[in-house]
Amino acid sequence: MHYSLRGKTALVTGGSRGIGRAIAQRLAADGAVVAIHYGGNDAAAKEALKAIEQTGGQAFLVKAGFGVNGDIDTLFTKLEKGLTGRPLDILVNNAAVAPQIAIAQTTPEEFDRIFAINVRAPFFIIQRALSLMPDGGRIINISSGVTWFATSATVYSMTKGALNVLGRSLANSLGTRNITVNTISPGITDTDMNPSIRDKDAREIDRVAAMTALGRPGRADDIADTVAFFASDDARWITGQTVDVNGGLFLGPKEQ
Repeated sequence: MHYSLRGKTALVTGGSRGIGRAIAQRLAADGAVVAIHYGGNDAAAKEALKAIEQTGGQAFLVKAGFGVNGDIDTLFTKLEKGLTGRPLDILVNNAAVAPQIAIAQTTPEEFDRIFAINVRAPFFIIQRALSLMPDGGRIINISSGVTWFATSATVYSMTKGALNVLGRSLANSLGTRNITVNTISPGITDTDMNPSIRDKDAREIDRVAAMTALGRPGRADDIADTVAFFASDDARWITGQTVDVNGGLFLGPKEQ
């Protein structure tokens, strides 16, 4: 099922690979003009743009590294140039880093870097986007299942918990403008963040399937389809929610 986003514009951060690329392609397929943000991989960004344009979609690239001085200014200077006076209707905060480091190996510098990219950047992107976003706009943040199950990547988990809180608070304060704010929490998904699944390690795929009710790892388009729903008018009465999109991860032991 496709929704009508014709005439709408969208910004997808981290939109050149993985879940972000799938989101950018899905929103473009539904008719939105998509700003594909990326941090530094020019080849991947060009591939994502080409894939959209080859299927008749409209998009443009916005390059800006996060976690550095002036990152938000750089992003919005390029974004506004690409929008050519149009508003920003849909914002998807997807960009993140997920280093698998335990607390004993975490330095103050690495802690600050992870929070700068995963929390500070989305917060100030939203702050700047609100002046471009019309009433009735959509903000969708990509969190993670690590907010409710344990992992050794403690700092990463903390940043995603912050996004969950951000979504609830913003939804309440932006309701007067009819802007919805929702959070999507993917489970274990086939992307670069899970290299063993991406590389088709049969043992790891079987392990994930065994702990998932629907019997497989997630795919990027599983997440993208849910983003498309939240971006559409069909989701107009949903705000302040965190939705687990994970195929039924860790629901309990399966009956033998």
